[in-house]
Amino acid sequence: MKKPKYYPSKSNETFSFEHVHTKFDKQVPLHQQETWELAYIITGSGTRIIGDVVENFSEGEIILIPPDIPHCWSFDKNTHDKEGKIENMCIFFKSKFLTNLKNFYPEFSKSVAKIEENMNALSFHGETQNKLQKLLKSMPSQNPAERLSSMILILNHISSSESTTIVSHTKERKNEDKLHEIYMFILNQSHRAISLDEVAQIAGMPKSTFCLFFKKMTGKSFVTYLTDFRIESSCQMLIKTKMSVSEICIATGFNDIPYFNRIFKKAKNMTPTEYRKTNSAIEKQN
Repeated sequence: MKKPKYYPSKSNETFSFEHVHTKFDKQVPLHQQETWELAYIITGSGTRIIGDVVENFSEGEIILIPPDIPHCWSFDKNTHDKEGKIENMCIFFKSKFLTNLKNFYPEFSKSVAKIEENMNALSFHGETQNKLQKLLKSMPSQNPAERLSSMILILNHISSSESTTIVSHTKERKNEDKLHEIYMFILNQSHRAISLDEVAQIAGMPKSTFCLFFKKMTGKSFVTYLTDFRIESSCQMLIKTKMSVSEICIATGFNDIPYFNRIFKKAKNMTPTEYRKTNSAIEKQN
């Protein structure tokens, strides 16, 4: 594949295609837009926020994000190519593009309707993921007409796919901005001790009110959510880095090795060392 380029949005095109090759920390922060976005991570892994969900991501991932859903990708500094960069491709298109496609070409009306009806962020797997990756990788060398043809095929695969996972549910809520502020705080500060008093102050609530708010919005207590986030972060470090278990314990904010080992085994049914050996062997096989 040719060296990645950046394709800026063009007002005279019905959709825009971007192929980005940049430093891991140069990605766009938490944001939302009026357009649909199809994102393909080619190189890099880390943590992403989409709507009300914070999860780890890895290379190869393809996600469709409907309009007005807040999202961002935070790449780990140790997962990059030989140039120290991450790589991704994105397609942005307006709802009007889907409407026009449906109106001008009746053959696509059912396919487009399926996409329009689903307002949740979706992750694609299996055969659909492979087909989408192939089409996206072909787009940098295509002219606008060829790219439009690929785009129509992409939408057809998306609409007919049964290999999808809902990443984030679209929810209307008055406190969405407040919740995302808390998510960003966790993302950036989970390496150190975090008290309920501190995060409640960030949320602008009394501690008792914050605990009720967070449990209602996420289904977990803040302490449980933070612990789960740290465990998942430690899993990525165990697989992707050569840091020792004690170093990972400190880096993820646990700061107590016996406690870290105990809580990790409870969550994963194995010790951190066993987890590293098991998953390193799987990665080598792949």
